[in-house]
Amino acid sequence: MKKSSGQEVLDIAIIGTGFSGICMAIKLLEAGFDSFVLLEKKQEVGGTWRENTYPGCACDVQSHLYSFSFEGNPEWSKVFSGWEEIKQYILECVEKYNLRQFIKFEYEVQSAEFNEDQGLWTISDIQGEQLIARSFVMGTGPLHVPAKPKIPGLDSFKGKVFHSAEWDHSFSFRGKKIASIGTGGSAIQYVPEVAKVVDELYVYQRTPAWVMPRNERSYTEIEKWLFRTLPPVRKLYRSMLYWINESRLLPMKNPKVAKVVSGAAKLHIKKSIKDPELRKKLTPDYTIGCKRILISNQYYPTFNRSNVELVTDGIQSVTENGIVTADGKQREVDAIILGTGFHADPRKYMADFTIRGKSGVKLLDVWKEGAESYLGTTVAGFPNMFQLVGPNTGLGHNSVIFMIESQVHYIIECLKEMKRRKVDLLEVKEDAQSAFNQWVQENLKGSVWASGCVSWYLQDGGKNFTMWPGATWQYRLKTRSVTSDHYVWRSAAKQLTNEQVVAPSNVACAE
Repeated sequence: MKKSSGQEVLDIAIIGTGFSGICMAIKLLEAGFDSFVLLEKKQEVGGTWRENTYPGCACDVQSHLYSFSFEGNPEWSKVFSGWEEIKQYILECVEKYNLRQFIKFEYEVQSAEFNEDQGLWTISDIQGEQLIARSFVMGTGPLHVPAKPKIPGLDSFKGKVFHSAEWDHSFSFRGKKIASIGTGGSAIQYVPEVAKVVDELYVYQRTPAWVMPRNERSYTEIEKWLFRTLPPVRKLYRSMLYWINESRLLPMKNPKVAKVVSGAAKLHIKKSIKDPELRKKLTPDYTIGCKRILISNQYYPTFNRSNVELVTDGIQSVTENGIVTADGKQREVDAIILGTGFHADPRKYMADFTIRGKSGVKLLDVWKEGAESYLGTTVAGFPNMFQLVGPNTGLGHNSVIFMIESQVHYIIECLKEMKRRKVDLLEVKEDAQSAFNQWVQENLKGSVWASGCVSWYLQDGGKNFTMWPGATWQYRLKTRSVTSDHYVWRSAAKQLTNEQVVAPSNVACAE
């Protein structure tokens, strides 16, 4: 960040240092923007790959695709790498692009408020410290606030309780009786690992998930050598993975095709589970893809173990020593793992983060009926505010890194256009935002996400605020350039010099 002779006003403040924030910072530097700060609530970068460290934690997108297109890594050890390797990749990107000088650690943002006259955002953390920026980017991602169930008596349990994203590595599982609540993306990864060391493992399932097998293998030294010495081979391999994954959109857009895919998933269950009754309990009754499709070779076979029990009766309460189900049975346990996922609805995960736009209007009030934006990136009434992995840009079939790179490119194009026009502010028009969201909802009709099941993709009332309704390459095309007519371009009423703005003086800056 540049220093001026007076008080400092940053061009851009970025919240979060996961893949989104890091990508934004790298591309800003490449585009010639160096007046920015990355705000991180913890003491290290990494986002979800810093938080999720449970046994078996890995990405369900291939490593060579779940990484930046401009920063290929020929050394990935496996097709689906674990959290340690992904976090290390992020750390290496931070070091390579010298980003630490731009990061302000232990800065947990509590509010962001737009000053309409000055055209500036004031961003405050939980300690009351403030900084001022012309634009700000939310790179926090939607899956970072753990969703914890409200079960009667849970607070009275005398054993250990922790969420999968807050794994207690000091707790010894060996010889213990453990309860795992939830059967989502995290649970299917840690359940097989926990089962190997405990005396008893009770897996409490409310709704079974569709689980598909995956090509789990390590890369050979020859493959890594090829990727390292012949970059075009690695890029071709990445491209192949992209199009294979993109083909998975077909069953999600066509429930008839989804039925064919569900047949393969049922075969996976049949091959993996010995007990016919257990197979029935683990077989979903909803259209495949309506909820997140999970991939694992280890999850189903875990239920063949004598020390693992699948519990499908609803949980009635938790006692001091165990869990009581609706049938009145109590199972005593030493610890309870909450594999209950995250709050995906921004009205929940942003509940403690107040954003005020024009006229002091709160973003969550605007989103009272559901989160909406334009291209998942800009919101009417909130000038110079950008979001990465915003509403309706989530995926169920391909790498979200592809979407992040598309959005980062789009934001930089917006910043360049402001510079070209010599204006301070950009704001998406309400009619453009409304038309885009009508298109999104129209294109979600007939998909598996609209087939009737309840999932974290949907808000209360059934509106899908999460998923991108088409191919990722279609999104890339929509974000290649800025449609100027969809925005209002203007300058702030008061053109302030740096000396006239009170700004914090303790933000690390690059000379």
